Amino acid sequence: MKRIILTGGGTAGHVTPNIALVPQLKQLGYDIQYIGSYDGIEKKLIEEMGISYHGIASGKLRRYFDLKNFSDPFRVAKGFFQAKKLLKQLKPDIIFSKGGFVTVPVVQAAKNLHIPVIIHESDMTPGLANRLAIPAASKVCCNFPETISHLPEGKAVVTGCPIRSELRSGSRLAALKFCGFSADKPVLLIIGGSLGSVAVNNAVRSILPQLLQKFQIIHLCGKGNIDESFAGTPGYVQYEYIKQELADLFALADVVVSRAGANAICELLELRKPALLIPLSAAASRGDQILNAKSFKKQGFSDMLEEEQITPDLLLEKITSLFDNRQTYITAMEKSSSSDAVSTIVSLIETTISK
Repeated sequence: MKRIILTGGGTAGHVTPNIALVPQLKQLGYDIQYIGSYDGIEKKLIEEMGISYHGIASGKLRRYFDLKNFSDPFRVAKGFFQAKKLLKQLKPDIIFSKGGFVTVPVVQAAKNLHIPVIIHESDMTPGLANRLAIPAASKVCCNFPETISHLPEGKAVVTGCPIRSELRSGSRLAALKFCGFSADKPVLLIIGGSLGSVAVNNAVRSILPQLLQKFQIIHLCGKGNIDESFAGTPGYVQYEYIKQELADLFALADVVVSRAGANAICELLELRKPALLIPLSAAASRGDQILNAKSFKKQGFSDMLEEEQITPDLLLEKITSLFDNRQTYITAMEKSSSSDAVSTIVSLIETTISK
């Protein structure tokens, strides 16, 4: 039996592409193991699938001053030795890494043990964790053609982003029942990201009365971000995080307001959902979501509003315009050439092992 180790964590965007690969890998007879952090979001998501999960120490590599910068290198070093011990025990044929800081010790341990590694970069430019992993990788899968110029010659493969097949088979009727909504009013889906966005959440709630005149609203606000003062508001439901029913909610949504993480926007493209993208600000990130959103806006797939520009009036105007012009966005998305990223990546895994 062939054995693969999947790794990635920190946010849902570092986990869901790995999850998308699982059904096809199982069909091909792979034994699948997962290495992540002790208590990251990936642990719950993977264990719910019945996949063997192994936690290791991990530390964040920050670009700004923080006292943890002095202790986290020791966590990374500890993670390296833990990963090396696990790899010796599990003897995988290959490792597929989706990124996030927990993957750095795993990939370096694999390099030390001469185990082939394939990594995936969803954003237009590689993040720090993947930049550290690239020298150890046999191949680097990427989402945007523009990314190739940032990668070593011969390693880059444009695969697109793996999308979970179940997202394509959502039930609108099931979502109506789940949310307690009626079928005669359009639905706005707000996605603040797996960690939630205070700026997006607050802005949406500030114009809730105006939005509810036109829409029923599903608000995925992130862990710990439910506002109980809005509980029971007719036409408005809020959830920290949705897993099982997400496909149904997508099927029900007419338009979406979302962060601009690469995995999230690729799901929106695949499902042909018009979206207003509000990328994570450059002050709080390396600016990758801004590049993603600009690319999608340029291609006519979505509109964009930078976080620093948010005002209640402008947000309301943007959402209204998005809904009124939704067919224009749908038409542009239907013209896009979307590839079967799951099959492409699994084929790359098979080819790498055979070599």
